[in-house]
Amino acid sequence: MVDELAAKYEARYRSVLGRIANSLREHLEDHMQGQSRIDGITARAKRVDRFLKKATSIESGQPKYSEPLVQIQDQIGARIVVFYKQDVQSIDDLVTKYYTAIESQEVVPDSESEFGYFGHHSILLLPSDVIETDMDRSMIPRFFELQIKTLFQHAWSEADHDLGYKPGETPLTAEQKRRIAFTSAQAWGADLIFDQLFRERSLPAD
Repeated sequence: MVDELAAKYEARYRSVLGRIANSLREHLEDHMQGQSRIDGITARAKRVDRFLKKATSIESGQPKYSEPLVQIQDQIGARIVVFYKQDVQSIDDLVTKYYTAIESQEVVPDSESEFGYFGHHSILLLPSDVIETDMDRSMIPRFFELQIKTLFQHAWSEADHDLGYKPGETPLTAEQKRRIAFTSAQAWGADLIFDQLFRERSLPAD
């Protein structure tokens, strides 16, 4: 069953997902033109190994997905990295002007006393004009995931993923996890300070 799923997703990955991701990045860049505080826009297809890991995950003793090729909504993922926290909302407002949002949420740690991953995630309908006429429509997902992050959120999440989520490596110790949480707190504080400074500098002089 897993081998069959892997073969189906790999065929999808090789034939359509990468091409769509490239077109989607250009699509987003076109709509974000003129926005001065965007550091970068990227889009990618979920790798086969990461798709399989998610597709075979277990929740409450049962498979999380009964039809992973249909249910997993981030087979194509895009990211917009902005300078300041206030830019997240302004870019999200622009995104919802051009794309149809299915769901949207602020991803934060479970407790107010914890630090970890922060980011704005949305599930959006895949626009039809990123789909080429020669593509097999049965292989094309209906949705894509868009993450909007600040520079500090992006840098922290990339380093955290590299350090803590490599399969086969020794799990992080409690002390190492605390050190990573500490860096998240620093990134959160830096975002807060730079956002405040930008607001102060943007106010008209008396």
